[in-house]
Amino acid sequence: MKFLLDVISANLELIPITIIYAVIGMLLALLAYQIIDWITPGRLSKRISEEGNVALGVVVGALMLGICIIIAAAIAG
Repeated sequence: MKFLLDVISANLELIPITIIYAVIGMLLALLAYQIIDWITPGRLSKRISEEGNVALGVVVGALMLGICIIIAAAIAG
């Protein structure tokens, strides 16, 4: 139990930095989605939700996953 408390207390100073990096990563992913939406014809959210275009949803999901992996690798250093 003492080991667990030592690990938690040693890592408490890293929590704000982790939150900052998480927010930066989410903002970059949102920016990437907006850029993808801007360069494709039509609104992606409308085509996916209202028109039910599953294939477009899969493609956008794959693009976002790839972008998020790149962002995570860049943040991790």
